[in-house]
Amino acid sequence: MRKIDLTSFQIATSETARDINRRIVLDLVRTRQPISRADLARCSGLQRSTISLITEQLIEEQWVTEGAMGHAPRGRKPRFLHLNDERARIIGINVRPAVTTIALADLSGRFVAQESIGTAADSKTFVADLSDRVRDFIRLHPQVFYEGIGVSLPGRVDYASQRLVFAPNLGWRDVDLKTPLELTTGLLVEIENAANACALSEMWFGRHTEGLHDFISLTVSEGIGTGIVTNGQLVRGPTGMAGEFGHVLINEEGPLCRCGNRGCWEAYASNTAAVNYYAQATNGTRKNSANRDIPVPTFDDLLRLAAQRDSKAVEALDRMAHYLGVGIAMLVTGFAPSVIIIVGEVTRAWERIGPIIKRVVEERSPMPSMTRIIPADDTAHPRLRGTIALILQKHFAAPTTA
Repeated sequence: MRKIDLTSFQIATSETARDINRRIVLDLVRTRQPISRADLARCSGLQRSTISLITEQLIEEQWVTEGAMGHAPRGRKPRFLHLNDERARIIGINVRPAVTTIALADLSGRFVAQESIGTAADSKTFVADLSDRVRDFIRLHPQVFYEGIGVSLPGRVDYASQRLVFAPNLGWRDVDLKTPLELTTGLLVEIENAANACALSEMWFGRHTEGLHDFISLTVSEGIGTGIVTNGQLVRGPTGMAGEFGHVLINEEGPLCRCGNRGCWEAYASNTAAVNYYAQATNGTRKNSANRDIPVPTFDDLLRLAAQRDSKAVEALDRMAHYLGVGIAMLVTGFAPSVIIIVGEVTRAWERIGPIIKRVVEERSPMPSMTRIIPADDTAHPRLRGTIALILQKHFAAPTTA
């Protein structure tokens, strides 16, 4: 139960109640379409007259459209309601160290256009490049109304200022993407940490957590991030930077992490850690047909080599899986979530790494756990879809009250 903050609260007015009811009806249409007014009344518990007023308003504002007539054994035939996916579009941006993806989605989270740009090493150069590309992207799709832009970043974001505080794998500190993008496009821009974006994607579009109010999205990429949901709410902390488990130390004498410390979890269990381990294990032994050194592989290369039963690649993946299990055991012990969803390219090798992770978690958890550990569908683009949810929740989520 949430305690009311008597130093900062908002009185619930009749307008607040109408806003909540409106959002409930709109989200019911989004999740259960096609749906009739009578079914909306039954699902929501609202009176039919209230449903009628709300749906007429939503139709007038073009959020909802009327579709085909339904069958009724007697009386008036119901007309089904649908979310108007043609009403607006949302731009989602997923920033990663090598490549940044820009996508256009409808209100149901379906992507209708997508393109990528290289992520410049210098933050100022990148912000300028991104602003120009997004402006051009909008010009290519001039026929639609834009609800806003959601941005996912591999680092910690200050919730109040919406500034990127620190992104070790980008090498950036104190970067403002929101202001330049808003000035360039005239659109609302929402910034979020990548792991939190994945958690939002699961909350709004996922199938693994339906009916659940606690879970963790674990992003495994160049680094490691955790998006933690408890009681149906993202855990952000007072500044929005809670949940930085990738930089929890698991060995004080371990390898140097890009954050500046030694022995962080992501220094053992990230894509970068696996590639580094493979490079060290094969130092001077990987030659091509011309007897020249083969460059250090990417993580995708590592997955391919492991699938071809390259012993060192298999060893690198097994080591990565072991340390993923070490950190996940910490999350299970600390939060006991219903589900931990692993997001990232490593899930393509789930048949190999999944059993290792689960074994290590069982060995290191002090008590039997009911937590399910499952891979996300990498083709569903959870980071990108989370950026769409950032904007959707402005209209569909419950309003913030005391």
